[in-house]
Amino acid sequence: MPSVFKSSRTVPPDHPAFATLPIELITMRDARTRIAVHRRGQFGDGRMPLVCVAGYNRNMSDFTGLAGYLPRIGQGDWPLVLIDLGGRGRSDDRAKGSDYGSLADAHDLADTLMALGIGKAIILGQGHGGQVAMALAAEHPLLVGGTILLDAGPVTDSRSIVRLRNNLAHIHGLRGGKTVSAGFNKILAGTYPGLPENLLPPLALRSHWFDKRGRARPLFDNKLIERLKDFSFDDVLTPQWPLFDALTCAPLLLLRTQLTDQVRRETFEEMVRRRPDAVALTIMGQGSPALFDEMEDVEAVTRFMVEASAKQAELAA
Repeated sequence: MPSVFKSSRTVPPDHPAFATLPIELITMRDARTRIAVHRRGQFGDGRMPLVCVAGYNRNMSDFTGLAGYLPRIGQGDWPLVLIDLGGRGRSDDRAKGSDYGSLADAHDLADTLMALGIGKAIILGQGHGGQVAMALAAEHPLLVGGTILLDAGPVTDSRSIVRLRNNLAHIHGLRGGKTVSAGFNKILAGTYPGLPENLLPPLALRSHWFDKRGRARPLFDNKLIERLKDFSFDDVLTPQWPLFDALTCAPLLLLRTQLTDQVRRETFEEMVRRRPDAVALTIMGQGSPALFDEMEDVEAVTRFMVEASAKQAELAA
């Protein structure tokens, strides 16, 4: 009998970006999609797991820096879960482009938490992952014990969508290893202007792998990008403030990278105004996705983890 699990993509088993991130595959409620999950730390000791969900076409390798820093600040045994949403990383692709969306991803996230036996978690959502976190809080508030929105909010800047689509079209149209590498370096240097040039190539491997001819092959389903074809720079997307307001069920940390174009500054300021109890911080000198390569940025996340977990323990007592 042929397998129902299918993907139009190839992910090399020895891909360097995933070298420290072994996974297990969890079958979703549709019985046709498996979600890739990486777990580390000590579960079941009363601390809420930190569950990280990457951006629109991104995968769990974007949280490599965060996972690596936790042991250095005494939180190496904190329960940590990294998830590849459907069509990203090592998860299965969805059958149709119309099957993708924040609500479908929120359903998968809820299924994953329940399959792992996690009754309540701190959700760190980057970009689209933050929208998934908001959708999860709206439908399953009891699963959310804290939320960290990173370059995410109820209004996505259409400029970031067009930039992503155009950058990927440019990269996928390049031929030859040196030309492709130069293309990636130019794009990444604009996102991380302070990063040494020799550290840029590993970042390209978080979204792509390179075949024998030097072409960039995506670590995501191209149907995700096809869904972006009709967006333009001056589009005004419908705000989803009710979803943001659903996050009142738990403590909130608001993070924004200094150079991001995913969330406008005025949107971020309105989020802060609506949640005066939230901690709000800017990650300086870089764009999205954040690298978590500075101790102070990781410490902000860990302080929030500890405080949210302690508050939850008080409520449960």
